[in-house]
Amino acid sequence: MSQLFSPLSLGPLALSNRIVIAPMCQYSADEGDATDWHTIHLGQLAQSGAGLLIIEATAVSPRARISWADLGLWDDANEAALGKVLAAVRRWSPMPIGVQLAHAGRKASTARPWEGGGAIAPEQAHGWQVLAPSPLPFKAGDPTPEALDIAGIDAVVEDFVAAAQRAVRLGLQLIELHAAHGYLLHQFLSPLSNQRDDAYGGALENRMRLLLRVFDAVRAVLPADVALGVRISATDWVEGGWDVAQSIELAKVLEARGNHFLHVSSGGLDPRQQIPLGPGYQVPQAAAIKAAISTPVIAVGLITEPAHAEAILVEAQADAIGLARGILYDPRWPWHAAAALGAQVSASPQYLRCEPHELRGLFKPAGQG
Repeated sequence: MSQLFSPLSLGPLALSNRIVIAPMCQYSADEGDATDWHTIHLGQLAQSGAGLLIIEATAVSPRARISWADLGLWDDANEAALGKVLAAVRRWSPMPIGVQLAHAGRKASTARPWEGGGAIAPEQAHGWQVLAPSPLPFKAGDPTPEALDIAGIDAVVEDFVAAAQRAVRLGLQLIELHAAHGYLLHQFLSPLSNQRDDAYGGALENRMRLLLRVFDAVRAVLPADVALGVRISATDWVEGGWDVAQSIELAKVLEARGNHFLHVSSGGLDPRQQIPLGPGYQVPQAAAIKAAISTPVIAVGLITEPAHAEAILVEAQADAIGLARGILYDPRWPWHAAAALGAQVSASPQYLRCEPHELRGLFKPAGQG
């Protein structure tokens, strides 16, 4: 039996296979509200046959957005708009759906990628004052962040909790805390961006403090049937920054606190990063972390071939495979992977007639196993 198409549990959440659609920003919200684009986007991904769909980085406050067009979950309007999208998607797909809750920190207040993606100063249209652990901009020439004081840190924790409570009301089955890609929780973890001299800076224990506070506070308000996990950058790819050894220590601490999964990415914190891009370039980091914990680990990063995804699981380098840009390029990747690996995949009844003649038995009606 294909490992990729075998079941997996992330804490209380049972998945029919080990293909995870990773969060992918769409920069198509209106004041944080989901739009028709999200119905189209999430709707097609929910027909892909994957085991889990995680909604894009969703800001816990207006200042937590990467761009002015980011999805949010900080007020009633955001909640209602996302609820409308989810109702439409769920009407036609039983796929489990989660959400990634995020705060962009010093990488907030930017233009959309197709408009250059550059930092926008607070006094400019679509701009605002960004926050960070220390007053260090992401790159030279960017506006200087405001260093969070203790009251500001407390407010960030409260914002994550409030967003998580909204996610629960929306019936989302999984919450992923975004502590990767150079955003706020990652900024506190890395000594390159965190130069504080208080209880939130310096030693590893202190740099982990905010993420652990957020994790504990969110976990306290979640019902037992909602999975909670964390996405991390395993390394900054910069000398003297966050690295795999520190990631392993964090993973152990999170596991002791009841973490249900770890989604392992890398980079994004410092423009000096030197990333050796290639198929599965982040898998060795995921494998090193997996070897140290029992928490399920999701590997991601240029995993595009079904045989490669299968090998990663067979070799116990990870427990699940995350797909991002690859599934945007090929929204039926799980179908094609099942065909290549001799497995079965769920498809909605409206699509059963498209099963190729030479692949009879590939499809099973959605919701069956």
